[in-house]
Amino acid sequence: MNATIFPEKEKHYPVLLNEIISIITPQYGGTFIDCTFGQGGYTKKILEYPKTKVLALDRDKESIKISTNLKKIFNDRFSFENKKFSQINKLNLNNENIKSIIFDLGYSYAQIKDYKKGLSFDSKGDLNMKMGLNDFSAKDVIQKLDQKDLEKIFKVFGDEKDSKKIAYKVVKNRDTKKINTQDLVKIIESSKKKKNFKIHIATKVFQALRIFVNNEISELIYGLINATKILKPGGIIVVVTFNSLEDKIVKFFFKNLSEKKSVSRYMPKTEEKDNLFKLVNKKPILPSVKEIKQNFPSRSAKLRFAIKDKEISNFEKDILEKFDYLLEIEKLSRKI
Repeated sequence: MNATIFPEKEKHYPVLLNEIISIITPQYGGTFIDCTFGQGGYTKKILEYPKTKVLALDRDKESIKISTNLKKIFNDRFSFENKKFSQINKLNLNNENIKSIIFDLGYSYAQIKDYKKGLSFDSKGDLNMKMGLNDFSAKDVIQKLDQKDLEKIFKVFGDEKDSKKIAYKVVKNRDTKKINTQDLVKIIESSKKKKNFKIHIATKVFQALRIFVNNEISELIYGLINATKILKPGGIIVVVTFNSLEDKIVKFFFKNLSEKKSVSRYMPKTEEKDNLFKLVNKKPILPSVKEIKQNFPSRSAKLRFAIKDKEISNFEKDILEKFDYLLEIEKLSRKI
């Protein structure tokens, strides 16, 4: 499948690039993992520094062509694998001491405007939303899950207030025809009383479907867990999120593993659990006014990072318990 070609003026800008470079300091060399290679924005910038090496991965097969061209330029300083970032622990690291691991959870302009991917509500034809290495599409979700399951997905993953009405109309309409992208947009529009919205009327439902189709919740949770496991103390995890659900997960993961907590409330305060992470900033770093003017989609970006402080086992229990309700919703895909 060929990627859609866009004019240079509409190219993808890596979000918060200068801020990330200041955090991971590639000018001093080191090996970095770019978990969301995409069009290679972060990777290319890191490789501008001569003593650096980048291991990149991306689930989107469209990234393979870009990575092949980059490999010709940087040879053994760059490698790429077509993998989901939850599989970061499957990389052959060859005893590399990883300095930093970067996650950018956004989508590039090219991905959004590639109508074959069907990520946009402006897309024509079948619902898709598959980013690569998927088992099912948005079309499968809309056509096969029952009303209650659809309502739950729209409400929890999209924070859609009219989820019940939209799910009802989806089920009612699919009895007579297969619902495509524009059909779904019309169903959403007909379910809304209010017509003046700051964002497109279909944004939340499409976000929910994209999250569900690509297992974005489990991808993020296990991506963070496995990235932490392969990092050595002193290594840095950097994550750029674009919606409140993603940011909620990242914030909890870093905060929970960087706070002093007694093993038991009955134990003296001097006997505390060690911290896995050290936080420099408790609040997220946001794009500047200048960056938002240059790249408007960056307005919703939040950057959080943490420095691994110690090796601690069985640290994943809290995050898996905290967000188990989200992981359970993802399991609805077993009905497809």
